[in-house]
Amino acid sequence: MFTGMIEEVGRLKSLDGGRIEIACEKILSDIKIGDSISTNGICLTVVDFGEKFFAADVMPETLRRTSLADKNFNLERALKLGDRFGGHIVSGHIDGVGKILSIRPEGNALLVDVAAENFLLHQIAAKGSVALDGISLTVVDAGTESFSVSMIPHTREVTNFKNKRVGSLVNIETDVLAKYVERLMNFKASPAIDKNFLLENGFL
Repeated sequence: MFTGMIEEVGRLKSLDGGRIEIACEKILSDIKIGDSISTNGICLTVVDFGEKFFAADVMPETLRRTSLADKNFNLERALKLGDRFGGHIVSGHIDGVGKILSIRPEGNALLVDVAAENFLLHQIAAKGSVALDGISLTVVDAGTESFSVSMIPHTREVTNFKNKRVGSLVNIETDVLAKYVERLMNFKASPAIDKNFLLENGFL
C-alpha cells in the first residue's frame, strides 16, 4: 500500500526481458529482498539490490497494462504503520495508460489534461483522487474522453513530470473507492440463493 507521495526519481539502468534495474539512492536506506516499491505507480517486488540500484521482475501482464517507456521513474516505498498519510490510498495496481494532451500554467499551478479510455473515466470524478505514474493528484474535471488534474510546480520538479511532454504516456490508477462503487452499482446479483450451486460445490 502506498500514498502517492514520491520519495525519489530513479533512472532506468536496464530492462531485459522480464527484469528491470533502476538506479536510485534514497529508497535503498532500509531496503530488503521482498519489499514493495511503487515504480511509476506499479507495485514491484525487490528481487535484488546493490549500492545504488534495485532490481525487480516484471510480469507479461504488467508489460501489457502499463507503460515502462520512461527513463525516469517515480519511486515510493510501501507505507509503514504509523507513517503520515499525505496522499490517498494507492495500491500500485495500474488500471490503464493515458496520454497527456496538454500541460499549461494556471496561476501558481499547472493544469494537466490526460486522455483516457472510457472504462477509466467512469471511475474518475471531479475533486476525487487519481494516481498518475504513482503521484497522488486531485482531479479538477472529468469528461467523456479526458480528465484534468492540478499540480503545484514543486510536484513537477521532484517527480518525473518535469520530463513529461504533450503525447507522453502515464500510468493511471483510479481511486479504489470508485472501483467498489462502480462494481456494486453494476453487479446483477441473483434474487435468491442458488441451492444447486451450493450443493454442487459442497457447501450443503
